[in-house]
Amino acid sequence: MTAETAGRTREPAPLKGRLARLRELLERPLFSYHLLLGVSALLMALGLMMVLSASSIEALQTRESAFALFGRQLISMILGLLLMWICSRLPIRFFRQAGYPLMALAALGLVLVFFIGDEELGAQRWIYIGELTVQPSEPAKFALVLWGADLLARRARNGTIEWRNLFIPLMPGTALMAILVMLGSDLGTTIVLMAIFLALLWVVGAPLKLFGGILATATLATIVMITTEGYRSDRIEGWLNPWANADGTGYQAVQGQIAMGSGGWFGLGLGSSRQKWSWLPHAESDFIFAILGEELGLMGTLVVIALFGLLGYAGLRVATRVRDPFVRLASAAAIAWIAGQALVNIGAVIGVLPITGIPLPLVSYGGSALLPTLAALGMLLSFAKHEPGAREALAARGPGPAARALSWLGLRAPGPTRRPGRARRRV
Repeated sequence: MTAETAGRTREPAPLKGRLARLRELLERPLFSYHLLLGVSALLMALGLMMVLSASSIEALQTRESAFALFGRQLISMILGLLLMWICSRLPIRFFRQAGYPLMALAALGLVLVFFIGDEELGAQRWIYIGELTVQPSEPAKFALVLWGADLLARRARNGTIEWRNLFIPLMPGTALMAILVMLGSDLGTTIVLMAIFLALLWVVGAPLKLFGGILATATLATIVMITTEGYRSDRIEGWLNPWANADGTGYQAVQGQIAMGSGGWFGLGLGSSRQKWSWLPHAESDFIFAILGEELGLMGTLVVIALFGLLGYAGLRVATRVRDPFVRLASAAAIAWIAGQALVNIGAVIGVLPITGIPLPLVSYGGSALLPTLAALGMLLSFAKHEPGAREALAARGPGPAARALSWLGLRAPGPTRRPGRARRRV
């Protein structure tokens, strides 16, 4: 055997070793937990930078400081991180019980919009309380996730759920929420609610013909909504041929495409966008992905898409590794909400979907959308602690940073007790 042949035969060994290490990493008990935490942190950090860049010019023109919208987003993110931390420490039974009151509050908020809400750009979805803006349709997504998951989990038999049990009251409840949202002319949120409902159907094993019937009904309802509202038909016309209506209904789509095309491979540089200078409407919210593409280029947009893909993988990993039916249903529905909303937003910016006016999760400006999203991610972190071996791994790590900080202050903090045989050696 020649040296070349021997080297060729020894090549697969390192590859097998790398694959074995990768498999070992993926099978670690807290891998889902750390992946959810890391990806969420990266998206939020990127979102803060992009909100500052995209909103600074408009804020400087309409407010006293270029950091006005950035400051509000930062406050919302701090509150959202606190909410995320609280949710990550709550037991599963809390989320099961919270779905019903949240569903009632969400329905109440959607009804109040018609009486005290303000209409903007043909849609009535916001309630203004001083400087605070509330959009009830955003927490309605989280409410539907919890309520629908618990409703089906209660009817589980031997770990499986009969799909026929979902018709009452899950389907009427979802339809009621969708109708209230549609009456507020919010087609984008209606699509997200349908994605949550379809995810619940998929987990319980509903037949394909049921999916076909629901999708056909949703398509018919969408066509009716488009034909009955003039601004929606104008949006469809602007989507199908934006350059023919570049000064009218296709203006936002055209400016978004100009921003994406100007970025090239690696972008113009962070903060160097030209479209944010009053050319692209809603650059900090609905079309922040276009500014991101202009400043960070194709590579930056691919990184964001990859991060949402990893977020979806982590959530589905939790859903498949925890046996509790509620956890499986809630995890799959939450990921369908977050990843589906990201898909609709990105699709609208690049022109493959009509513009629906929904934000990019964790990246776009807006506390009403950020807080429920972070609460859902905190719930997924709580679920990840129930994966096989996760409790043992957490106990082996000892008290966390918060508990250690409290102990430094002389305060007693609850946490796992030190295991026998791990006492500190005397010097």
